Amino acid sequence: MLEPQGPLPPEIYWRRRALAVGVLVVVVAVVVGIILLATSGGSSPKNANASSDQTSVAPLPSASAPPSSSGGYGEGGYGGSPGGSTAASASAVPGQTGQAGSGGGGNGAAVTPAPVPASGLCPDQNISVVLYTDKPTYAVGDQPVFTLVVTNAGLAECTRDVGKDMQNVVVRTLDKSYYIWSATDCAPISEVNNQVLKPAQQFKDTITWSANTSNPGCTNPRKPVGPGSYQAVGKIGEKESAPITFNVVQAATNPGA
Repeated sequence: MLEPQGPLPPEIYWRRRALAVGVLVVVVAVVVGIILLATSGGSSPKNANASSDQTSVAPLPSASAPPSSSGGYGEGGYGGSPGGSTAASASAVPGQTGQAGSGGGGNGAAVTPAPVPASGLCPDQNISVVLYTDKPTYAVGDQPVFTLVVTNAGLAECTRDVGKDMQNVVVRTLDKSYYIWSATDCAPISEVNNQVLKPAQQFKDTITWSANTSNPGCTNPRKPVGPGSYQAVGKIGEKESAPITFNVVQAATNPGA
């Protein structure tokens, strides 16, 4: 038979308690480490995504320029017929902001960004040139008045020289077989007029013809044009308008004279 033994020495109990505490500390440390790793790994991408979503919006300029017109000139220089009437601007410049409502919240309209102003000149493909006369038919001796209309047909603001030096009107017979007159033959005018044109904005100017023939350099004697049908083309630099036609007829005689 086994004989019952008495209580164990106290150091045995202390060793068991120390071992239990050590195991508990290790378990707690492992759990805390796992929690810290999970927390730090999930927060970094969120912070990175949050910072990458931030964008800066720079204010865009929105300036409005009225349509331009210049005084007309005749073949003898300035002092011809008055300049064309102010061009009706078809420009609707985006970028108009809505009005804020009073009180707590405003009912502002949606904001459309304005086109960024261009730093260069308007290329020929971004402008249109239209020519027209003050009437379709003239009597012999009348002086036709031509109006040039230049329009920015592009999508952005740009600059174009529309001065007298760049303007021209060329008149030929209707079948184009005879050269009749050009505005730059006998009275060329050197004038620079750089205009900043917004999309669809127009510039108008007039040129008066004395109804006399001419040639480049104005070396030939000039003669009044006779009755007939004629074709005219307007130009700004090398950009031409579509041709237009007009008539010159013999002046009606007064039977009682």
